[in-house]
Amino acid sequence: MNVLTEWTTLACRELGIDPSAVDRDALLDLTKEVAHGVTRPAAPLTAYLLGLAQGAGTAPSDAVERLTGLARDWERRAGGETA
Repeated sequence: MNVLTEWTTLACRELGIDPSAVDRDALLDLTKEVAHGVTRPAAPLTAYLLGLAQGAGTAPSDAVERLTGLARDWERRAGGETA
């Protein structure tokens, strides 16, 4: 078992989350897009916001898709300014 899988399993157990409900690859792809397209500190913040959205009832796949699009289009939306 690799470290990431082991960590995910242990963290899910600690939080009472079914590990099969976590799309690790989608989350990692999202945070990569945010880190490279917006700014690195925005990646963990975005992951947290995604969790809040899911807790509020937003479908995870929909939220990931929307946030990925936002990150990819960040420079245009932000007027070319980056943080």
